[in-house]
Amino acid sequence: MGFMDRVKGFFDLDGEEENYYAGKEQSKEPASHEQKNVVSIHSVQQDSRMVLCEPREFDEVEEIADHIKKKKSVVINMQRLDQANSKRMVDFLSGTVYGLGGTIQKLGSQTFLCTPEHVSISGSITGLIEEEFEFQRKGR
Repeated sequence: MGFMDRVKGFFDLDGEEENYYAGKEQSKEPASHEQKNVVSIHSVQQDSRMVLCEPREFDEVEEIADHIKKKKSVVINMQRLDQANSKRMVDFLSGTVYGLGGTIQKLGSQTFLCTPEHVSISGSITGLIEEEFEFQRKGR
């Protein structure tokens, strides 16, 4: 018995534990019902990519929304858009992330982060930016 066999035996990596729990749960509910809400963690980890976008016209919003639909986080820098198109794009993307259960956060004056539902965000950058702006304004 090699070292790896002992480790597998200790942690029961041969699948015996899975069979034990599968047998227990089958007695409670039918197997077809169990598989409905199962999501492979590997698929979520593989799709965890961030896309950086710097649109120059409103027509690029659909491409950005497609990234969000594919469960990718998107950072959008809207400095190259005029104010009217920036507002339209934020409105469109807000609807997109709401419909998909995701979130949109403002990172800077013209920078936004759109995330799908499986990405959680903690903290806030916007508050720090506003505090820094107030500090600079009072100091001058």
